Amino acid sequence: MSKITLSNDKITAQQIALAASCLLPCAKLLEAPSLLARYATGDLLLPALLHFLLQAGILFLILFAISQSEKTLFERLEEALGKWSILFYLLFGVYFLLCAILPLLDLEKFIYAAFFDTSPTVFSFTFFFVLSAFICSKGLKALGRAAELSLFLYAIPFLLLIAMSLTEADFSHLLPFFGSPLEGTMYAFTYTTPHFCDVILLLPLLGNLRFQKGDTVKIMCGYGAGAISSLLFFAVFFGVFSSIAPREHYAFSKIAQYFPALAIVGRIDLLFVYLLTIALLIFTCMPLLYTVDFTCRILGTERRVLFATILNVALLIFVFYCNKYYNFFYALVAGKLPAVFWFIADMVPLLVLFLPKNKKNKPLKKEGSYA
Repeated sequence: MSKITLSNDKITAQQIALAASCLLPCAKLLEAPSLLARYATGDLLLPALLHFLLQAGILFLILFAISQSEKTLFERLEEALGKWSILFYLLFGVYFLLCAILPLLDLEKFIYAAFFDTSPTVFSFTFFFVLSAFICSKGLKALGRAAELSLFLYAIPFLLLIAMSLTEADFSHLLPFFGSPLEGTMYAFTYTTPHFCDVILLLPLLGNLRFQKGDTVKIMCGYGAGAISSLLFFAVFFGVFSSIAPREHYAFSKIAQYFPALAIVGRIDLLFVYLLTIALLIFTCMPLLYTVDFTCRILGTERRVLFATILNVALLIFVFYCNKYYNFFYALVAGKLPAVFWFIADMVPLLVLFLPKNKKNKPLKKEGSYA
């Protein structure tokens, strides 16, 4: 079987680190805080921390596997499995398509709730699919550049919103530590699994990375920064809302609304919310781009535009007709299928540890080229 290679898939460790620090936390901005507060109450940081430690361990092992060869993971996979590598791409292509459903429905609900004072038209969310089709047609290289842009779309407005929220945050609400039943904490861990499948969202980027010395440190630091920002957000969120936190959906759009100066200057916090929303849009496009990418790999074609258009038109129709069944989809994914998420998102990627090593087991020099 000939190698399945695609253009526009060049990626660097810096871009992966930025995606880990400024895009992955977007998955925790909407429903995750209220769900953690509902089941773990003041101990909501504990299940989140367990998720991050688990994902960090998996990420480190995958980076170790990447460092063992000058070839990319996808190149080694195709050499080791031959034509059977298509099954790997098929498994993850379907996975990314399915795991995009909840973020899409969450995003639609948030857009309608936060940006419309009156009832929106039925096609108000169509603009997202236009953006998504454009990004999906450009390949992983476009996602890497979007990750660089997200440094300004996520980091700066996030820090400003947190700073504005600190005036009203009472961190004593988080005390005493371990004050909630362990059963509730573990249920919160299980039920929020779809929001913390981080490493799998980096795997297609990692699969195209040519390892260079120092890449492990860069990517692990990027993921650590994203985890810390998420934990800080959860702490401030519960410090602001406390007992009513389980009812506060779309937390990042509300967290700074009690800042005293807003009574004088107006809701300037919404400017930062808008910027974060752009980063959230890019994050939501990630699994859709991966679905298109794996489809092209399976079929051995470069026709990204065609598949990106078909996918986004189909999803537009799905969201239009199925948004009212959000509770059903979430109960199915988080309540019935967490084991499936754990297996595909956490266990299957670790199989890369068993890929054959390259005989030339030396990483490229730092100033070397990447492909």
